[in-house]
Amino acid sequence: MKIKKAIIPAAGLGTRVLPASKSVPKEMLNIVDKPAIQYIVEEAARAGIEDILIITNRGKVAIEDHFDHSFELETQLAANPAKASLYESVKKCSSLANIYFIRQKETKGLGHAILAGKSFIGNEPCAILYGDDVIINDENPVIGQMCKLYEKYGKGIVGVKAVPEELIPMYCTLNVTPVEGEERLMNCYDIIEKPKPEQIMSPYAILGRVILPPGAMDMIERGVAETPEGKEFLFTDTLTELGRAGNLFAYDFDGRRYDMGNKLGMMKANCEVALDHPEIGAQFREYIKELASKL
Repeated sequence: MKIKKAIIPAAGLGTRVLPASKSVPKEMLNIVDKPAIQYIVEEAARAGIEDILIITNRGKVAIEDHFDHSFELETQLAANPAKASLYESVKKCSSLANIYFIRQKETKGLGHAILAGKSFIGNEPCAILYGDDVIINDENPVIGQMCKLYEKYGKGIVGVKAVPEELIPMYCTLNVTPVEGEERLMNCYDIIEKPKPEQIMSPYAILGRVILPPGAMDMIERGVAETPEGKEFLFTDTLTELGRAGNLFAYDFDGRRYDMGNKLGMMKANCEVALDHPEIGAQFREYIKELASKL
């Protein structure tokens, strides 16, 4: 079964990038000339995903406006031949895919946010693209790499990268073994969230991309229902359940990942994307060289 639906959880408060996110959703903070969330939506669309549900909360209407038509702006740009490329880039925002929105009424974590999309997904497989994680591969979108593996094997998949040992306790650790005949694919048997040093099983951590097989939403719903009041259900608990049942892969994806939930990640994204930007790349490269010579 081909994956045609995706969920982008974008309901977080953005506390790690305050005060920038006080009145502007962190997902709308720019990487050069596009908001971060547009890179994520474009990745999904280039992978053939047709329907995208973005989970937001109050105060994030700017995300909805960005992917809607702006008739006044588009009319003005269309009337000026010198701004034809700007017109196309603005118009593109509203035609990337069928984009829907729903609000997470309470901030109860990632699993609770994803569960808000249960009726949208139904009994289909779906892609999950974390709203904090921009992953760039212009030739082969990362979620597309994972969709192809799902079509081949029919199992859940988590996108992973090896992280420095000292950072693993900030993420998670996975018990994995290589899949014969697949260069980047691993069987994933267990996951420990924010492990202690003695619990680390491998250097791999889940970074922003997941494929959920049919039935996974029911597992999330059960987990949320069984979580005591006042505690947060961990999305990784569902992934762990899939892994222990032999229904989960870990995939060491091919792409550059930027954590847009922290200030250093934002600066790295803007710098590296600017270096490759067709409009300002050459000038920015000279500026970086000049700046570096003074350090």
